[in-house]
Amino acid sequence: MSQNLSGARPGVAPWIAAQTQTLLAQRGHAWLLAGPSGLGQYDLSLALARAWLCDQPTGQGACGQCASCHAVAVRAHADLSVLMPEAVQLDLGWPLSEKAQDEIDAKKRKPSKEIRVEAMRDTVEFAQRTSARGRGKVVLVFPAECMNVFTANALLKTLEEPAGDVKFVLATDAAHQLLPTIRSRCLGHTMTWPDPAQALNWLVLQGVPAAVAAVALRAAGGRAQDALLFATLGDSWKLLPRLVQRGDLGAFKDWTAAQVVDALHKICHDLLSMKAGASPRFFDAADLPTPGSWRSLTGWAKSLSETRRTVEHPFNAGLMLESLISQAQLTLNSKT
Repeated sequence: MSQNLSGARPGVAPWIAAQTQTLLAQRGHAWLLAGPSGLGQYDLSLALARAWLCDQPTGQGACGQCASCHAVAVRAHADLSVLMPEAVQLDLGWPLSEKAQDEIDAKKRKPSKEIRVEAMRDTVEFAQRTSARGRGKVVLVFPAECMNVFTANALLKTLEEPAGDVKFVLATDAAHQLLPTIRSRCLGHTMTWPDPAQALNWLVLQGVPAAVAAVALRAAGGRAQDALLFATLGDSWKLLPRLVQRGDLGAFKDWTAAQVVDALHKICHDLLSMKAGASPRFFDAADLPTPGSWRSLTGWAKSLSETRRTVEHPFNAGLMLESLISQAQLTLNSKT
């Protein structure tokens, strides 16, 4: 599986465009966009930033043609500060600070997976400066849950006493991890789930074959943004449960540990659903093996949940994959 598709931003989805229009019609200097992953929090936050900075904005959003829109598109707008973990910045094509880039190029350290205190200090200084283009400034924080307690407290002071011409948009799929004081100082917006037919149509417009789009959307649990990633698997997703049952490690070639755990969780979820007499959510019933015992399935689910909490730790990836698939194979072939 390709590890991410975040860097290539497809055309703005209609449900993102509708939410952009709704939020632009409201007042507020700070928004918190929250909801499950794959619903387009980053796309919506960037659409708002574009509109706020646009030279000729409309009620629908940015014009897409002016110098400001071009500057955002090439990641060089003087009045836009993106606050992200360095790994996410690189993934999305946003430039790092010169110092950070030099340290990473020299292999002194790896790109951070948290929002660094140094980046927050730069953002606080940015918020206090005068707007370069005269249309105000925007701070975009994504994923907002990647702030540690120090960066969150630094942002909190700026949110409490913002300069008159700065707006904030925070995007997250884990709002519960944010400080209550951060949440209370932002206007909240819960991300909208796309209509399934609308999501399928959008995926087809992105070049995904209709049959693949239907499988990918199901694999992603109805989250169209995530479905773009699953679309790269083609028909492989349908074969996955049987391959896992056979203990085939090759089924997960080029997958990250987090992606493997997520896929196994979905297999486990659907088997538990079938065991309870309900319909599976992520796979067709015909693609799943016969569910084992309640004991084996619930034990597997508990183990996967525990693994998910530590999956980003620097374990040996090969050994972790072998352990995960071995456990999965035992569960899928268990009759007791």
